[in-house]
Amino acid sequence: MVDIEKLIAAISPGVYCKARDKNGGDLRKKVKAITKEEGYIAAAKEAQIIASDEIFDPDNAKGDPFRLHGLKAALEQHKIIYDSPAESLEPIYFWILDFLPRIGYKDINKLVDNFVSAPGSAHFSELGMKATKMQEEAMKTLGAVNQVLKSILNILYDLKQFKIRLATYEKYSHKESSPEERQGALLSLKQIWLDSVDIQRGNTAIKAMAQQFDYVTLIDAFMAARDTEHAAKPAEKGGLDLNDRVKRIVTQRLQEFFIWLEHSEHELKKRFEIEKNYLRSQYNTIKLYARWVKPYLEAARKLEQNATQTPGLVTAFNTILLELSILAECLYDPIDDIKAGFLPEMFKHASKRTYTGLVWVDFKFRGIPQRAGQGYSYGGRTEVTFRALALNNEELKVLKAEIEKDDFKGMLSWIEGAADSSLKQIEKDIEEFLGDKKEDQKKAEDKKKKEQDDNPFTALFSFFKPDEKKKGPAPDLSKGIAPDTNYEKVLRSQAIFDAREKCLLVFETYKKAHEMVAW
Repeated sequence: MVDIEKLIAAISPGVYCKARDKNGGDLRKKVKAITKEEGYIAAAKEAQIIASDEIFDPDNAKGDPFRLHGLKAALEQHKIIYDSPAESLEPIYFWILDFLPRIGYKDINKLVDNFVSAPGSAHFSELGMKATKMQEEAMKTLGAVNQVLKSILNILYDLKQFKIRLATYEKYSHKESSPEERQGALLSLKQIWLDSVDIQRGNTAIKAMAQQFDYVTLIDAFMAARDTEHAAKPAEKGGLDLNDRVKRIVTQRLQEFFIWLEHSEHELKKRFEIEKNYLRSQYNTIKLYARWVKPYLEAARKLEQNATQTPGLVTAFNTILLELSILAECLYDPIDDIKAGFLPEMFKHASKRTYTGLVWVDFKFRGIPQRAGQGYSYGGRTEVTFRALALNNEELKVLKAEIEKDDFKGMLSWIEGAADSSLKQIEKDIEEFLGDKKEDQKKAEDKKKKEQDDNPFTALFSFFKPDEKKKGPAPDLSKGIAPDTNYEKVLRSQAIFDAREKCLLVFETYKKAHEMVAW
């Protein structure tokens, strides 16, 4: 599991990473190079979070933004540690979780939720049985998913064969086809009739008679005849140069062939539509199965024990370790500082990037699970760490994306997407046969747009509409994020002060509410 502190230092090395490594080298430059070559997770292994040891008066520093005190002390940290066998982690966690929205934090995300029990404890056995049950239910549904996938593959194969066959019928019957195309399509259809329909006659089939009874010209005559009239004509009038017996056989078989040709196209189109509807049904079924299996997979994944192993976890003890992390976001608005006179008016639109003050609360708990009714209660040692920092919208986006890609969630995403990843391999084929509704919808939208463009009143008042400029491509954040400009450094510094104030407020209020010593 990636260390979130180090990941933040890798994402924003100019602000949150130490300047020098233990050998005196340029650590920030090294982290940026690793990010560019291998990504943020690899860079986080080398990055080191800064230590905020700058001493200053926060109130005066916030009123003097251009000295950038916030960047000199970019990370604020407070910690509460207490050991109480009667005090559980739950009331602590929910008190903080409920208090954060009261001070402006509307967007709260859970980053980490891990646990591990001592193998010798009853808690370990009970959760292991629950996880096994979830895994069994998931495997049953995934087995059904595999069966439907096989069915979809078979349907796609049939539909492709039908499409090829219908294309031959289309070339033969289409008025715009050239004589050469029509003749080639007719020969193909005759060959299909010989191989699939006439061959069922046994010894009286055209191919059988040509082999067994030396009707050497029968196959060529059947393929060369354009219609029954052409086959019956005498050779001197433009017909085929054949003896009467062969002509009678060819004429009779051609008559059967053209009857089959007329009816088989209609039946093939009907079968094609039926298969398409069946494909749509199977496609919706597999999507439904994927939705059904997700809760079981998610529950099984959450019941896996993957917290950090420490010496406090002894096999024979009745012990549990819990790790929780929440990240609360509050968008910094420079308008407040402009109104207070701290910032000039130009900072209202000084940057396209926005800055968000973050309060990151990290819970570490070591306790003794005790049976309480249908569940367990936990009493033990609790360590709560409060951190304040500020990231811009690009850094925040990358942070969330990298946490999602990390191992403890990456495996879950891989399992949950088992059905989707399989479907993606055949997505183009499915879209080819099931995309007809989307095409109709697109045509309707294009028609509506054209009618609006042709409407003189729409054109007359179009200048009142806001100018919709084409957005450029989104910046590539995978190789690193552009550093702050001079204006953005001021905005980040002020956002850090806002986060520091709120972080200290949570910390102090919790201590006062629980009768602890506070400033």
